[in-house]
Amino acid sequence: MFILTLLAYFVDYSILVSFWFGIIILVLFFGLILYFGFQYRKSVGGYLEYSPAFVFSFVTLLISGLIGLAGNMILYQVIDPELPKMLVDAQLENMLQMMDRFGAGDSISGDQLDEIREGVEANFTVFGQIKSFAIGNIVYAIMALILAAIIKKRDKSLDY
Repeated sequence: MFILTLLAYFVDYSILVSFWFGIIILVLFFGLILYFGFQYRKSVGGYLEYSPAFVFSFVTLLISGLIGLAGNMILYQVIDPELPKMLVDAQLENMLQMMDRFGAGDSISGDQLDEIREGVEANFTVFGQIKSFAIGNIVYAIMALILAAIIKKRDKSLDY
């Protein structure tokens, strides 16, 4: 996933804050975990109970999240320290365009916009990224529950 982030960064940094890029990443994320989950199930004999499927999914998501966190920190703090400011501007522009489409673009004041800007900028700091990762672990757990339900396969020959 970090490689896709780097590719998007090199093509056009504004892709990183686009809605469709997030959807593509999420679908790809789910697809890869399902693919490797089915491969894992096959490698352990073709059957996998829910609990081990959950552990597999959650650990995979957790490791992927850690790699992504480290990669994003390197990207935002070392490779291009100006990138967070550019992403904040692009994200605010996207938000204002969406609000204009819904007819609410004029309802936001300058103070509110400054407040939103500060909140978005905070997400790109080292502490903000760590905080997002910690909150993301809750999302990872929910995703792992769903993925485990798809990956699991009970051996019905063991039923009495």
